[in-house]
Amino acid sequence: MRQLKETLSITNSTLSKQAAARVGHIEYLNCLPLYYGLESKGFLPKIKLINGKPTELSKMLLEGQLDIAPIPSIEYGRHFKKLKLLSDISISSDGEVKSILLVSKYPIDMLDKKTICLTSASATSQVLLKLILSLKYHQKPGYVQSSDSYDRALKDFDAALVIGDEALDLYYHKLKGIYKYDLGKEYKELTGEKMVFAVWAVRNEFADKNPELTKALDQAFGHSIAYSKKCLCEVAHYGAKRHLLDKDILKSYFDALRFDFNKEYQKGLMCYYQKAVDQGYLKELPTLNFC
Repeated sequence: MRQLKETLSITNSTLSKQAAARVGHIEYLNCLPLYYGLESKGFLPKIKLINGKPTELSKMLLEGQLDIAPIPSIEYGRHFKKLKLLSDISISSDGEVKSILLVSKYPIDMLDKKTICLTSASATSQVLLKLILSLKYHQKPGYVQSSDSYDRALKDFDAALVIGDEALDLYYHKLKGIYKYDLGKEYKELTGEKMVFAVWAVRNEFADKNPELTKALDQAFGHSIAYSKKCLCEVAHYGAKRHLLDKDILKSYFDALRFDFNKEYQKGLMCYYQKAVDQGYLKELPTLNFC
C-alpha cells in the first residue's frame, strides 16, 4: 500500500501540471471500483468527470466532447481507426456478470419469432444477445429498441435485455413466471472465453497531442482499481450507502466483475469481434491500438 501511495503521488504531480481532461463516467455501480479512488481518495484531481450512459459517452467521445471515456466494446470495434485504448482497464467478466440479463416470458430456446425489447443504453450487450441467440440457441426473434424499464417492456414484448443497476437488482430477486439469463455466463458457455463489455478509449488527436497526460491518466485509473481491489469491503460499504443496497451483495457483485485487460481478455474480445464480423454486426475485424 505504501508503494501504491508513492506511485500515486508521482502521478498526481504529473497531472497537476496539465489542464483538466474531460473524462466520461458511466452512471452504473459496475464502474464504482474504477472511480472510487479518483473521487474519494484524491488520486486524480485534474479531471472533469462527465456522467452518461455507455452509448451516450461513446457519442460524446467521437464528437470531441470528451477526451477519454469508457465506451461499449462494440463501439470501439466500429471506430477503432479513430481511437486508442488505455492499456489495462476494462469492464469484463469471466462467466457471470450479474448486471447484463435477458429476462423473458419464455425459455431462451423458445424465442424464435418472438419479440425482444433491447435497451438503448449499451450496444455491446445488444450484439452479444443476438450472437448468443443465433449461435448457441439457433433462435431468430424480432427486436425493438426502447429505454423502458424491464417491467414495462415485458407488458408489451416477450423478453427484454436489461443492463446496469436495474439488472443487478433483478439478479438478486425472484420473478414469478419470468426466466432470467446472465449474458456473461452464456458467452462463456458459447465460446469458453472471457467477455469484455466496455473499454476505456482515447481520441487519437488527444492522445497524440497529450502523450504525458494520457499516460498519467492511464496510470491513475490503474492505481484506483488497484486500491479498490485491496479495499473492496470499503468500496462496497460506500456503494451500499449511496445506492441503498446490501454491502455483502455489492461485494459479491464486485468480486464477479473483472477490470483487467490482459492478453486473455484481449483474446476474448477478439473472439467477440470475429463473431460480430461473421454475423454482419461489424464491417471489418478491428485491431487493438493501445496508447
